[in-house]
Amino acid sequence: MRTRITEQLHIEYPVFQGAMAWIADGYLAASVSNAGGLGVIAGGAAPIEVIREEVKKAKSMTDKPFALNIMLLSPNADDVAQLVIDEKIPVVTTGAGSPSKYIQQWKQAGTAVIPVVASVALARRMERLGVDAVIAEGMESGGHIGETTTMALLPQVVDAVNIPVIAAGGIADGRGLAAVRMLGAEGVQCGTVFLSAEECHISQKYKDLVFKAGDISTVVTGKASGHPVRSLKTPLSRKLLQMEGHIETRTLEEIEAMTAGSLRKAVQDGNFQEGTFMSGQIAGLVNEPSTCHMIIQNMVEDAEKRLRGAAALI
Repeated sequence: MRTRITEQLHIEYPVFQGAMAWIADGYLAASVSNAGGLGVIAGGAAPIEVIREEVKKAKSMTDKPFALNIMLLSPNADDVAQLVIDEKIPVVTTGAGSPSKYIQQWKQAGTAVIPVVASVALARRMERLGVDAVIAEGMESGGHIGETTTMALLPQVVDAVNIPVIAAGGIADGRGLAAVRMLGAEGVQCGTVFLSAEECHISQKYKDLVFKAGDISTVVTGKASGHPVRSLKTPLSRKLLQMEGHIETRTLEEIEAMTAGSLRKAVQDGNFQEGTFMSGQIAGLVNEPSTCHMIIQNMVEDAEKRLRGAAALI
């Protein structure tokens, strides 16, 4: 399955691993890249030296391209942007802001720039700035989300820009990959399915919750504060929803205090009562342990089979 994005990035398969904060480390990214996809290290708000060590870890494990994700609203965004240049990272993906002030220096350093977008307007703006591709992410995704579904957003972004479009949100198997290819995507970005990989070092409680999840096991909190987040239903998420129904300044402060460090509590400690277990709506399809190699191989092989047989449907 060759597309413009596999040619541009020199990867075997058009499958990106999502940039999941506290989860997408150098080990997972290198494992995905070694399996033929594009592994992504999540910079998040981690100290710059921590991110540098994850980059070095990935380099020690693979000679294939991988990416670093930068949350542009993070206080260390400038330092991480420079790290991309210093470490000659092949690809950078961005979210939570505009990468405009970094694009020229990244491109001069030979780094491909691929922002996440949640609207047609933002996709067009990114193309005008000279990015190499965009990731159109629907609200089915885990973590911070927009308002439009993948199936509605993707074809509109594809029609609006000439650069490659990567689909994200609600994709976990070959059926999803085949479907978004038919909608014009030249690749996919998947997060939730990689939580099942043995190379993904999260708490066993986190993995078990994903394996047991069904189609209505996620909920969106944070709408009241303007920062919606999709995660699995837990005591914390239920309490947050209740509080958001009676929002006041004091309540927002209480919510901020309750959620501080909650993702780390889920990832590292498996704290069911106080953790935020981010997951996409597709979790109901993720039922058992796997490996990065198996996830990508099964996804691509099934998608190719379905696309070849598509003519039989008419």
